[in-house]
Amino acid sequence: MRVNLLTSFAAGILISTTISGAVYFTNKTEASTKPVKVTEQTKTVTVQPTEDEMKTKLAAAGYVVQTKADYDKNLNDAKAAAQKAAPADDNQSKKTVYRVVLNVANGMTSIDVGRALEKAKIIDNAFKFSKDIEKKGIENKLRPGTFVVDSNMSRDQIISTIFK
Repeated sequence: MRVNLLTSFAAGILISTTISGAVYFTNKTEASTKPVKVTEQTKTVTVQPTEDEMKTKLAAAGYVVQTKADYDKNLNDAKAAAQKAAPADDNQSKKTVYRVVLNVANGMTSIDVGRALEKAKIIDNAFKFSKDIEKKGIENKLRPGTFVVDSNMSRDQIISTIFK
């Protein structure tokens, strides 16, 4: 763009803005000079429905309406039923098994894999995991890919799954 053209454009915008501002501030309309007339409005009062009306409307809409005492009684009954069923479940020794899909990308090292497995609660210590891999001499056999491991697997099974 030429400099003369650009300065002409800027000057045109400046002149049009000045004219618009002058017209805006000097124009006195009737709305700005007349005093404002305030009229008093009437208040509308909404009446709350009675308790029986609310219950019938809620019941008609498909809701179950019960008092606080009824709710507490039903809650205590449900807790008692859950406690009766709970001892049967406590007899079984449940161990949480964590399973993870591990994506190994280019440039990842054995310590990176160990940290990902530690974060997923598959192993306890990423540093020991890395040292085990170095002891076996397979740190260079890590290849990119997707591997599925879980916490039931031994450390050797995890290593053989990920490091081919």
